[in-house]
Amino acid sequence: MSLFSASFTESSHDPHAMPWARLLLTTGFFNAMIGPILVSVLASRQTDIEHTGSGWNLAAASGLTPGTLCRAKLVALSLLIVPAVTGQSLGIITLARCRGLSVALDVGPWATYTTLLICVDLAMCASFLWLAAVVENQMIVMSTGLLSGFIGIFTLLVPPEIVQWTPWGYYALITPAAMSATEHSQPDVTYIDVPAGWIAGFLILTVLLFTVVTHRLDKIER
Repeated sequence: MSLFSASFTESSHDPHAMPWARLLLTTGFFNAMIGPILVSVLASRQTDIEHTGSGWNLAAASGLTPGTLCRAKLVALSLLIVPAVTGQSLGIITLARCRGLSVALDVGPWATYTTLLICVDLAMCASFLWLAAVVENQMIVMSTGLLSGFIGIFTLLVPPEIVQWTPWGYYALITPAAMSATEHSQPDVTYIDVPAGWIAGFLILTVLLFTVVTHRLDKIER
């Protein structure tokens, strides 16, 4: 929507107005809300078929344990999430160009954000896959995804020192653009460095936890 605003038209030819940074910040705000909802729906729909059709038992008869099946589902969903996120960024950039944004693209921040968004979406998807596997009522999974979307938006307004301790906060932490104080009528937007150490730690911890909890699924009788 910001691509069709009057302020965007006014700043589309002014590099000092940081139009790409403003668009990236808007994109980060949107994805903080949509990302958790998207992956929760994908994880739920991918796992609900196992609950409704005795898929866990059928897969076990074929030698696929529940944990192995969940890890396979994450790989399968990554084949959707990776091109979807990449296509979203390319689509926004293309639309901005069509709307007359002539300033040179800030490739680094956009590439960084797209890559990290894929990683965070996959990490959240892993969490929702586990939740969808342990509960039969998939409304719980999708309701959690909806609530996570609202929390994700809220974390954009909370200091990084707080949100870095929550999984939803990483939608805010991976956004390399932020508002800065200004004496003008409108706040300035600048690029910032993302906390690479915290993000790497979050992703590594997610991989370890997902591996552990999916192995524990093999011990649950169904």
